[in-house]
Parts: sequence; structure tokens; C-alpha cells
Amino acid sequence: MPQNAPADLPVHQQRPTLTKIVATLGPASESPEMITRLVEAGVSVFRFNFSHGTLEEHAIRLQTLRTIARSMRRPLAALGDLQGPKIRVGTVPGAGIELCAGSEVTLRLGLAEAIEEADPVSGGSRVVLPFEYEPLVREVQPGHRVLINDGAIRMLAIDKNLARGELHCRVTTGGLVTSRKGINLPDSDLTAPAITDRDWECVEWAVEHGIDMLALSFVRRAEEVIELKERLSGMCPVSPDESDDFLGSTIPVIAKIEKPQAVDNIDAIVEAADAIMVARGDLGVEMELARVPIVQKRIIKACNRFGKPCIVATQMLESMIESASPTRAETTDVANAVLDGAGAVMLSAETATGKHPALAVETMCRIARAAEDHLATLPATASAPKAAQGNPVPHRRAPRTGAWYVAQDIGAELVVCWSESGGGARYLSQNDFQIPIIAYTSSIKGARRMALLRGVTPIRAEPPESGRLGDWNEMVDRDLAIRGWVEHGTPVVLMAGKPLGKPKVTTMIAIHYIGYFTGFRSHDG
Repeated sequence: MPQNAPADLPVHQQRPTLTKIVATLGPASESPEMITRLVEAGVSVFRFNFSHGTLEEHAIRLQTLRTIARSMRRPLAALGDLQGPKIRVGTVPGAGIELCAGSEVTLRLGLAEAIEEADPVSGGSRVVLPFEYEPLVREVQPGHRVLINDGAIRMLAIDKNLARGELHCRVTTGGLVTSRKGINLPDSDLTAPAITDRDWECVEWAVEHGIDMLALSFVRRAEEVIELKERLSGMCPVSPDESDDFLGSTIPVIAKIEKPQAVDNIDAIVEAADAIMVARGDLGVEMELARVPIVQKRIIKACNRFGKPCIVATQMLESMIESASPTRAETTDVANAVLDGAGAVMLSAETATGKHPALAVETMCRIARAAEDHLATLPATASAPKAAQGNPVPHRRAPRTGAWYVAQDIGAELVVCWSESGGGARYLSQNDFQIPIIAYTSSIKGARRMALLRGVTPIRAEPPESGRLGDWNEMVDRDLAIRGWVEHGTPVVLMAGKPLGKPKVTTMIAIHYIGYFTGFRSHDG
């Protein structure tokens, strides 16, 4: 390892995985030391789950993340995950309450915390659980399923009392219920809005604190995504240069697919959103579990067709919440997501509350790298991938398509571009290069948002003072060699435009061999 290696050198000088790793921050991972370990292990995007914790607690975590990003010189993205109309059990005292199959349970609106009270019918006692979603008693009918904790606890509604705000249920599959566990009602027609008052509060906080992207939960229709994007446009207007870029001034919106209605409307939702998350926890509760793998593949294909990033999430390495190693099935699950074309994979409780956060990330990276190595051995297609739906006009798309052919012809190991607002990097990411794309930008905001793009490693840097492409060429040689990503003679494709640092001017492609006087000539300026 070179003596003057920068602080952001990847661990063991390994190239970054093409697949991005998203990790959820929580009590197990919020310390500066653990966040640093997660970054070193391969995380580029950190999820802030607004379903848990206060905004004050999230502000402390965000400040810690930003401080570490500066010290490590890494563009680390912060993803705010809106809770949405998630119906949850209220406070349950102690370590929780065990619900037994065959017992009767009451859900009561506005109760301070769970209690046990006398059952006047049986003469015994019954558990009473609190909840806050007022329409629940009206919208759930006898015979409807009531599921808690991603379906681990299953009940059937048997009666209700509208005046008292009570829904009476019988437990069919028991288990331990603890505070704030989600309630799913797959048989009930709910009227809850996609964006709650609490969500709007979180959106305002996200804009104020510079969150890099927002995930919208329980999306059912494209109009719900558009509603959030329009509100964000008013809160953080977009400049003309950024109006069609994923990395513009408006915070990108990630639509979480966890409802059957969303699957039915997937093309419209993918087109409206900036990225998609396959949230398999609620999806597997809301629809037949056997359908989830097929739906996941369908969503990934739709994302690739539209050129949108796709995150596969939930229970990817679930056993590593407790265990130091994953199951074979979990390993296969992560690998298959990569092989299917997912741009990112996500860890939830594994890093938020698990016993082995850094080890879980390292494991996920090893699995992703092995899958990517296999993809790299497959024969390249004869032509560049078809242009994604909604791609830019040909004069902006053509250089990226041309770069694909050049990279194939010379066996390039890297594509290096200057992508000021991220549009160029995004189009390159859509082209299935199967080699890293190194994207330079002077925009810290653009660098952080590029952290989600498959294959793209963003580097925040100022253009050479001369503004000459040849001088940037020489800067790239030095920088990539110090990082340990190239050797003398490594073939790369260079892409840029003049002047460096201006969005939407990428017009030139050059073949370059590291250390040789090729690429953009120094007299080009």
C-alpha cells in the first residue's frame, strides 16, 4: 500500500463492488467507530429509518455521518426512509407479551400501553394492545386477517365495537409482541393517505438537514410519488441545468414497493420515481409469499428497462442479527439479486440492532463481488444495451453508448468521467459495463447522490485550475494509482467535456493507458 495513500483507500485495496450496499443506522451502528467500520467494509448509502427514533436522534446520527465522511474524504449518502401510513402496535411494557394460539386479543384505540384485563365472557383475562390508526376499527371487518410483526403473529378479526374503538381478534399463530411492531391488514380496504402528517414533518426536516434521498413507503400509485416530488420541487427548486438529472437540486424519491397495488402499477411508478426499493417484508405479508421472488425479478426488470436504480431490501442476511455467519439460503438470495440486475442491496436490522454490523456488511460485499466476478466472465453482447426509456436526446446519449463499444474493444478496466451533476454517470450506469465507473465532480451533493448508482464510484474534486482536459488526465493517473485501483498500462476510457465542471457538456471520449501520454492531450485547452 503506498505511503501517501489517502484515507478513503478501500480496505485491502480491493475495488469497490459494482453493487451498492445500503446499511441502516441504529443503536448498534450509530457510534463514530462503527460507522467508520461500515464505510471501510463497503457501505456507500446510510438509511435513516424515520419509523424509529426521534428527529433529534437522527440529527445526531447525520452529524456523525457527515463528520466521518469529511475525515475519510468519502461522499456518503444519507437516505431518509419515511414511515408512511404504517399501522403499528403502541407501547408494550417490558420485554413484550406472549400471545398464544387460540387466545383472544383486543386492539384498542388510544390506549397508553398494553394491558391484561378481565374477560367478562370467558371469566379469564385477555391482552389489550394499543394502536393509533383511528379508521382501523371501521375498515377491518370480521373474518379479515390481522397480522403483526411481518406476519409472525397472525390473528382473525371476530368482532368490533365502534363506540369503544375496539377490534376483537382470535390468535391463530402466536408469538411475542413488542412495542411498535407493524400491523398488516391484507384483506381490508384502507383509506390511509400515502404521506402522513408525520411524513411531511420528516420531509421538512430532510430538506433542512440536506438528506440526499427520500424513500416513500407503501406506494400504491404513481400519483403518490408525483405528489411528494412536486412538494419537494417547491421546497428546493431545480435549476435549468439540473432539471432532468437524478442528482438535481430536488431530493430524489425512492418508491418502496410493498403493496400488491404497487405491483399492478409498477411501470407507472418506476417511471415517476427516481429509484425503487423492493421492500420484501411488507410485500411478503400483503401478498402470497410464494409470489415475492417472481415479483422481485419483475420489478428489477422494470427498473433496468427505465434505467432506474433498484434496491432489494429486507431479511437479506437476517440470521446475522444474532449469528456471525449467514445461512446458505441468505447467501444465495443476495447473489441472485445481484445476478438479476439489482443496483443495490440493503441491510436493515442486521446493522441497526444486530450483533455484527460490520461483519454483515463485509459478508454482503463478498457475496456481491463473487456474483459480479461471475457476470464478468459471461460473453459480452454484440451491441450496447438498448437506451433506457426516458433517456435523454441522442446527442447526450450517444457519447455513453460510444463509450460502451470503446470499452469492449480495448478491454478497459475502468470508465472515468467528469460528471458534474451526475447525469452522465447515471447514463453510464445504465449501460451494463460490468466494470467500475469512476465519476469526478466538484459538487458534494452530486457526489453523495451518485453513491447509489450501480458501478459508479464518485470522487469529489475540483477541476484543474487550467481547465485543460489534459491536466485532468494527469490528475486521474495520479489519483487512481494512489488509490490502488490501477497499474501502469491499465486501459481506461476517459469521458469529459469543456469546460470541466459545467453540467451537460460531455462530448469527448478518449482511450487511455495509465502512465502513457495518451487520452486528452495536454495542449487541448
